[in-house]
Amino acid sequence: MTPGTRPRLRRAAAAVCSLALLTGCAAGAKSRPDTAHADRQGPTVIGTDNSAESRVTAALYRELLTDAGQPVRMATTSYASPAATARAVVAGRIGLAPAYESTLLRTFPGGNNLPGNMPATLSMALPMGIDALPPAAAEHGVVLAATRATARRHALHSLADLAGAGHRLTLGGSASGDADAPTPSSLKRAYGVTLTAAGTSATADVLALRSTDPVLTRDRLVVLTDPEGVIPPEHVFPLIQAPYAGLAARRALARVNAALTTDQLAALASAVDAGRSPAATARTWLRSQGLLG
Repeated sequence: MTPGTRPRLRRAAAAVCSLALLTGCAAGAKSRPDTAHADRQGPTVIGTDNSAESRVTAALYRELLTDAGQPVRMATTSYASPAATARAVVAGRIGLAPAYESTLLRTFPGGNNLPGNMPATLSMALPMGIDALPPAAAEHGVVLAATRATARRHALHSLADLAGAGHRLTLGGSASGDADAPTPSSLKRAYGVTLTAAGTSATADVLALRSTDPVLTRDRLVVLTDPEGVIPPEHVFPLIQAPYAGLAARRALARVNAALTTDQLAALASAVDAGRSPAATARTWLRSQGLLG
């Protein structure tokens, strides 16, 4: 070995060791971003839109997370719509919000629709770092309903029965113009029924309403089933940034899923609409269901 070879080998070995150390440090830093971020993230900020339904659902989430020892606080401002609230979660302005399946897929339309696999469909539509947690039984979707008199007169139980009504029926209702409401053409294709637009909702034979609309219960309307699945699902679920979706948070939020039916959510929203605070309404209901410690 020449005299100059040994120093060069030592320098090369030192360089390799330094590279290994740097690589190890980088790998270690890369493996711990969620932990480091979680230490700095502070409480989960829960956002809502302006509706009573969104506010009381968010209050349910807050009570469940607080009961599980998770730090939370409500956002100081509300958003104009469920779509705007979902965009706020994705943008990082809030950490958690109630969201709805079909609304979210319209808001983030880039993914593939896998019929019968809504979790995968939502996952593909959302960017990395945003999680769609399992939904509650409750839906906020559009339903078609008839008065009890109309249902009796035409033996209406499902949308398929509309074709046998014997004359042209009219369609109205507060949700008839919503993006996920069935159109007369989609109903014609699926069920062979012809519905025409009513002059007013008061004169409509069939009403398109949100499933949590208090009118359904107040007027004892008959909700028609949709065996062909023309109306897209709109279950409510927690949309959350991944750093806030630890195992404790997921388990806490999942506790409400089976108990929160559409009828229950409608009743909670009606109480908030009547002036009761979302927090008190949520707390009372959760305790009545045995969901708080």
